[in-house]
Amino acid sequence: MDDFFEVDFWEMIMRVTVTFFVLLILARFMGKKQISQLTFFHYVTGITIGSIAGEIAGVSKTPLLDGLIAMVWWAFLTILMSYIAFKSKKARILLDDQPTIVVYEGKIVEASLKKLRLHLNDLGMMLREQSIFSVKDVHYAILETNGKLSVLKKAGLEAATKKDVNATVQVPKYIPTEVIAEGKISKGNLAELNLTEEWLYEQLKKQGIGNVKTVFFAEVQTDGSLHVDMKAEGEK
Repeated sequence: MDDFFEVDFWEMIMRVTVTFFVLLILARFMGKKQISQLTFFHYVTGITIGSIAGEIAGVSKTPLLDGLIAMVWWAFLTILMSYIAFKSKKARILLDDQPTIVVYEGKIVEASLKKLRLHLNDLGMMLREQSIFSVKDVHYAILETNGKLSVLKKAGLEAATKKDVNATVQVPKYIPTEVIAEGKISKGNLAELNLTEEWLYEQLKKQGIGNVKTVFFAEVQTDGSLHVDMKAEGEK
Protein backbone atom coordinates (compact mmCIF):
# COMPACT_ATOMS: atom_id res chain seq x y z
CA MET A 1 0.00 0.00 0.00
CA ASP A 2 2.87 2.38 0.89
CA ASP A 3 4.57 1.62 -2.43
CA PHE A 4 1.32 2.35 -4.23
CA PHE A 5 0.97 5.78 -2.62
CA GLU A 6 4.66 6.52 -3.16
CA VAL A 7 4.34 5.78 -6.89
CA ASP A 8 1.24 7.96 -7.16
CA PHE A 9 2.99 10.78 -5.30
CA TRP A 10 6.05 10.90 -7.54
CA GLU A 11 3.89 10.51 -10.63
CA MET A 12 1.85 13.53 -9.49
CA ILE A 13 5.02 15.58 -8.89
CA MET A 14 6.32 14.66 -12.35
CA ARG A 15 3.02 15.50 -14.06
CA VAL A 16 2.71 18.86 -12.30
CA THR A 17 6.34 19.78 -13.07
CA VAL A 18 6.11 18.88 -16.76
CA THR A 19 2.75 20.63 -17.13
CA PHE A 20 4.04 23.73 -15.36
CA PHE A 21 7.01 24.21 -17.69
CA VAL A 22 5.04 23.39 -20.85
CA LEU A 23 2.39 25.93 -19.81
CA LEU A 24 5.11 28.49 -19.10
CA ILE A 25 6.59 28.01 -22.58
CA LEU A 26 3.18 28.22 -24.24
CA ALA A 27 2.33 31.42 -22.35
CA ARG A 28 5.59 32.92 -23.59
CA PHE A 29 4.74 32.12 -27.20
CA MET A 30 1.14 33.26 -26.96
CA GLY A 31 2.06 36.88 -26.33
CA LYS A 32 2.13 39.57 -23.65
CA LYS A 33 -1.38 40.96 -23.68
CA GLN A 34 -2.47 42.18 -20.28
CA ILE A 35 -5.68 40.82 -18.74
CA SER A 36 -7.42 44.17 -19.33
CA GLN A 37 -6.60 43.96 -23.05
CA LEU A 38 -7.89 40.44 -23.63
CA THR A 39 -10.89 39.98 -25.87
CA PHE A 40 -13.55 37.42 -25.00
CA PHE A 41 -11.99 34.92 -27.43
CA HIS A 42 -8.55 35.12 -25.81
CA TYR A 43 -10.08 35.09 -22.32
CA VAL A 44 -11.99 31.86 -23.00
CA THR A 45 -8.96 30.32 -24.70
CA GLY A 46 -6.79 31.08 -21.67
CA ILE A 47 -9.31 29.46 -19.33
CA THR A 48 -9.53 26.38 -21.56
CA ILE A 49 -5.75 25.90 -21.66
CA GLY A 50 -5.64 26.31 -17.89
CA SER A 51 -8.38 23.69 -17.51
CA ILE A 52 -6.47 21.24 -19.70
CA ALA A 53 -3.33 21.85 -17.63
CA GLY A 54 -5.27 21.21 -14.43
CA GLU A 55 -6.69 18.01 -15.88
CA ILE A 56 -3.20 16.78 -16.77
CA ALA A 57 -1.69 17.66 -13.39
CA GLY A 58 -4.48 16.41 -11.15
CA VAL A 59 -6.15 13.47 -12.90
CA SER A 60 -3.89 10.46 -13.31
CA LYS A 61 -6.46 8.76 -15.60
CA THR A 62 -5.56 11.26 -18.32
CA PRO A 63 -2.45 10.06 -20.17
CA LEU A 64 0.30 12.67 -19.73
CA LEU A 65 1.35 12.67 -23.39
CA ASP A 66 -2.25 12.95 -24.65
CA GLY A 67 -2.93 15.83 -22.31
CA LEU A 68 0.23 17.68 -23.32
CA ILE A 69 -0.58 17.22 -27.01
CA ALA A 70 -4.09 18.59 -26.46
CA MET A 71 -2.75 21.62 -24.59
CA VAL A 72 -0.04 22.37 -27.16
CA TRP A 73 -2.46 21.92 -30.07
CA TRP A 74 -5.02 24.27 -28.49
CA ALA A 75 -2.27 26.87 -27.96
CA PHE A 76 -1.13 26.41 -31.56
CA LEU A 77 -4.67 27.00 -32.87
CA THR A 78 -4.93 30.15 -30.73
CA ILE A 79 -1.63 31.48 -32.06
CA LEU A 80 -2.68 30.60 -35.62
CA MET A 81 -6.01 32.45 -35.29
CA SER A 82 -4.25 35.46 -33.74
CA TYR A 83 -1.83 35.54 -36.68
CA ILE A 84 -4.69 35.33 -39.19
CA ALA A 85 -6.51 38.13 -37.35
CA PHE A 86 -3.33 40.22 -37.44
CA LYS A 87 -3.08 39.81 -41.21
CA SER A 88 -6.78 40.09 -42.07
CA LYS A 89 -9.18 42.79 -40.89
CA LYS A 90 -12.20 40.61 -41.73
CA ALA A 91 -10.82 37.75 -39.65
CA ARG A 92 -10.09 40.15 -36.79
CA ILE A 93 -13.70 41.37 -36.81
CA LEU A 94 -14.95 37.77 -36.95
CA LEU A 95 -12.85 36.73 -33.95
CA ASP A 96 -12.89 39.84 -31.76
CA ASP A 97 -15.83 41.84 -33.17
CA GLN A 98 -15.21 45.60 -33.34
CA PRO A 99 -15.75 48.65 -31.12
CA THR A 100 -19.36 49.85 -30.99
CA ILE A 101 -20.61 53.41 -30.44
CA VAL A 102 -23.22 53.34 -27.66
CA VAL A 103 -23.54 57.10 -27.02
CA TYR A 104 -23.27 59.76 -29.74
CA GLU A 105 -23.47 63.49 -28.94
CA GLY A 106 -25.24 62.90 -25.64
CA LYS A 107 -27.79 60.47 -27.07
CA ILE A 108 -27.88 56.75 -26.43
CA VAL A 109 -27.67 54.63 -29.58
CA GLU A 110 -30.58 52.28 -28.93
CA ALA A 111 -29.75 49.93 -31.80
CA SER A 112 -26.23 49.40 -30.43
CA LEU A 113 -27.53 48.51 -26.97
CA LYS A 114 -29.86 45.92 -28.47
CA LYS A 115 -27.11 44.46 -30.62
CA LEU A 116 -24.80 44.18 -27.60
CA ARG A 117 -27.63 43.09 -25.27
CA LEU A 118 -26.50 45.88 -22.96
CA HIS A 119 -29.07 47.22 -20.50
CA LEU A 120 -29.43 50.91 -19.66
CA ASN A 121 -28.47 50.16 -16.06
CA ASP A 122 -25.24 48.51 -17.22
CA LEU A 123 -24.37 51.51 -19.40
CA GLY A 124 -25.08 53.88 -16.53
CA MET A 125 -22.83 51.88 -14.22
CA MET A 126 -19.98 51.88 -16.74
CA LEU A 127 -20.26 55.66 -17.11
CA ARG A 128 -20.32 56.20 -13.34
CA GLU A 129 -17.17 54.10 -13.03
CA GLN A 130 -15.52 56.89 -15.03
CA SER A 131 -17.08 59.60 -12.80
CA ILE A 132 -19.68 60.49 -15.44
CA PHE A 133 -23.17 60.76 -13.99
CA SER A 134 -25.05 62.14 -16.97
CA VAL A 135 -25.27 60.81 -20.51
CA LYS A 136 -25.73 64.39 -21.66
CA ASP A 137 -22.08 65.12 -20.78
CA VAL A 138 -20.84 62.47 -23.22
CA HIS A 139 -19.85 63.25 -26.79
CA TYR A 140 -18.81 59.70 -27.67
CA ALA A 141 -18.94 56.46 -25.68
CA ILE A 142 -17.50 53.39 -27.35
CA LEU A 143 -17.67 49.82 -26.03
CA GLU A 144 -14.33 48.24 -26.85
CA THR A 145 -13.79 44.61 -27.83
CA ASN A 146 -12.42 43.84 -24.34
CA GLY A 147 -15.67 45.01 -22.72
CA LYS A 148 -14.30 48.35 -21.49
CA LEU A 149 -16.08 51.63 -22.16
CA SER A 150 -14.06 54.47 -23.71
CA VAL A 151 -15.60 57.91 -23.23
CA LEU A 152 -14.97 61.29 -24.84
CA LYS A 153 -16.68 64.06 -22.88
CA LYS A 154 -18.21 67.05 -24.57
CA ALA A 155 -16.04 70.12 -25.09
CA GLY A 156 -15.68 72.10 -21.88
CA LEU A 157 -16.42 69.10 -19.66
CA GLU A 158 -12.98 67.50 -19.77
CA ALA A 159 -10.85 67.11 -16.65
CA ALA A 160 -9.80 70.44 -15.15
CA THR A 161 -6.41 71.96 -15.97
CA LYS A 162 -4.41 74.71 -14.30
CA LYS A 163 -6.29 77.27 -16.40
CA ASP A 164 -9.52 76.24 -14.71
CA VAL A 165 -8.56 77.04 -11.12
CA ASN A 166 -10.46 80.33 -11.22
CA ALA A 167 -13.62 78.72 -12.59
CA THR A 168 -16.84 79.34 -10.68
CA VAL A 169 -18.03 76.31 -8.72
CA GLN A 170 -21.77 75.65 -8.57
CA VAL A 171 -23.25 73.10 -6.18
CA PRO A 172 -25.49 70.69 -8.16
CA LYS A 173 -29.17 70.71 -7.26
CA TYR A 174 -29.63 67.06 -8.22
CA ILE A 175 -27.50 64.06 -9.00
CA PRO A 176 -28.22 63.03 -12.62
CA THR A 177 -30.89 60.35 -12.31
CA GLU A 178 -32.79 58.16 -14.75
CA VAL A 179 -36.54 58.83 -14.59
CA ILE A 180 -37.70 57.11 -17.79
CA ALA A 181 -36.26 53.91 -19.22
CA GLU A 182 -37.62 52.28 -22.38
CA GLY A 183 -40.93 54.13 -22.17
CA LYS A 184 -41.55 53.41 -18.47
CA ILE A 185 -41.42 55.94 -15.63
CA SER A 186 -39.02 55.15 -12.77
CA LYS A 187 -41.34 56.16 -9.94
CA GLY A 188 -38.84 55.24 -7.24
CA ASN A 189 -36.18 57.54 -8.71
CA LEU A 190 -38.69 60.38 -8.97
CA ALA A 191 -39.60 59.94 -5.32
CA GLU A 192 -35.93 60.02 -4.27
CA LEU A 193 -35.59 63.38 -6.04
CA ASN A 194 -38.82 64.65 -4.46
CA LEU A 195 -40.32 65.08 -7.93
CA THR A 196 -43.80 64.09 -9.13
CA GLU A 197 -45.12 62.47 -12.27
CA GLU A 198 -47.00 65.70 -12.96
CA TRP A 199 -43.68 67.55 -13.00
CA LEU A 200 -42.28 64.95 -15.39
CA TYR A 201 -45.24 65.21 -17.78
CA GLU A 202 -44.91 69.00 -17.72
CA GLN A 203 -41.23 68.80 -18.63
CA LEU A 204 -42.01 66.42 -21.48
CA LYS A 205 -44.79 68.70 -22.69
CA LYS A 206 -42.34 71.63 -22.83
CA GLN A 207 -40.23 69.57 -25.23
CA GLY A 208 -43.22 68.69 -27.39
CA ILE A 209 -43.51 65.11 -26.13
CA GLY A 210 -47.02 63.92 -25.35
CA ASN A 211 -46.47 60.19 -24.84
CA VAL A 212 -44.02 58.67 -22.35
CA LYS A 213 -43.89 55.46 -24.38
CA THR A 214 -42.06 57.29 -27.19
CA VAL A 215 -39.17 58.09 -24.80
CA PHE A 216 -36.28 55.66 -24.69
CA PHE A 217 -34.37 57.38 -21.89
CA ALA A 218 -34.89 60.49 -19.79
CA GLU A 219 -32.62 61.84 -17.09
CA VAL A 220 -32.90 64.69 -14.60
CA GLN A 221 -29.82 66.92 -14.84
CA THR A 222 -27.90 68.60 -12.02
CA ASP A 223 -29.72 71.90 -12.63
CA GLY A 224 -33.18 70.29 -12.59
CA SER A 225 -33.68 70.22 -16.36
CA LEU A 226 -34.71 67.06 -18.19
CA HIS A 227 -32.54 65.37 -20.83
CA VAL A 228 -34.63 63.21 -23.18
CA ASP A 229 -33.55 60.58 -25.66
CA MET A 230 -36.37 59.45 -27.96
CA LYS A 231 -36.94 55.91 -29.21
CA ALA A 232 -35.91 54.99 -32.72
CA GLU A 233 -38.71 55.54 -35.26
CA GLY A 234 -39.39 51.83 -35.71
CA GLU A 235 -39.67 51.19 -31.98
CA LYS A 236 -42.44 53.71 -31.09
